[in-house]
Amino acid sequence: MKKSTRRIAIVLLVIVLTAGIAVTVYANDYYRAVAVDAYLSSTESVTVTEIAEGTFFDGAGEDKALLFYPGGKVEETAYAPLLQSLAAQGIDCFLLKMPMKLAVFGMNKADSIIEQYPYSEYYLAGHSLGGAMAANYAAKNGGRLSGLFLLAAYPTEDMTDAAFPVVFLYGDRDGVVNREKLSDGFALAPANSERIEIKGGNHAYFGSYGSQKGDGTADITPEEQWQLTVDAILRTVNS
Repeated sequence: MKKSTRRIAIVLLVIVLTAGIAVTVYANDYYRAVAVDAYLSSTESVTVTEIAEGTFFDGAGEDKALLFYPGGKVEETAYAPLLQSLAAQGIDCFLLKMPMKLAVFGMNKADSIIEQYPYSEYYLAGHSLGGAMAANYAAKNGGRLSGLFLLAAYPTEDMTDAAFPVVFLYGDRDGVVNREKLSDGFALAPANSERIEIKGGNHAYFGSYGSQKGDGTADITPEEQWQLTVDAILRTVNS
């Protein structure tokens, strides 16, 4: 092998190894779920099952299902408390696992569930980046959905003509969501969309993954924020 060829091979090897290390480091840099084991275990009212797409919370309901897109760089099981509570009250839930924990790489994950399971109504929800991707999916697939819930999130595509209810939920102590873009997102949603500001709530407390960089300090507990969120979703689904 010529010296010049050897040098090129060594440079390419270094580039590949460096890229591999960078990807590995990035993929492992995320917020871990905290104290969720109990919510990932089956109860008398909810059967929890790992499926290819993520986690299925199968409660007493048979007609309605909610598909959930997790926040960016957040371990998806952090949302188990929220979804197990919803399943226990009649809405089966699918917690969808995203590639590299970024919903931008899995925006169409809802398709797999809708095509496999025979529910009469499908609702879509998402937190932060997951909510933005859920909104963009809903803008393109409105005929498949019965409602959209955006947790500390907003659409970036026009969905003003959506025929299903759109509900925004966000904490008044949220230090992560961009308020200007959130306001812009309101204008992209139907005029009758609902906006719920959770008093004392912050960004991270929609899940169970501890504190998030840049977030505000909540005046309520995660359990209280989960319950307020569950209540809002149930009001819409059961109306």
